[in-house]
Amino acid sequence: MVMHYKTAGHLACGSHGTKLPSTTELNKVKCRNCRKTEAFTEARRTARNAARRAARREKNARGANDWRTSWEARLTALPGRQRLPRGFGEQAFV
Repeated sequence: MVMHYKTAGHLACGSHGTKLPSTTELNKVKCRNCRKTEAFTEARRTARNAARRAARREKNARGANDWRTSWEARLTALPGRQRLPRGFGEQAFV
């Protein structure tokens, strides 16, 4: 059975009927006319971009802690009184 894309209470392809199956999940849509509409392609584009942004945010969140801890370890390993940069804590010297 053909599954239509429903947006704002209407079917994207313009079909009418109360018994037509419809969904808002992009992966389940099988109607070729619905898949070619601007509303469907825009929704697919925004979902794809949101997934990319979430992956990028997660990657940056993990990487942010790694460089900071390695930098602190490097500064503490140096001989003498080495200053920590701003934002690395309340202590003035290592």
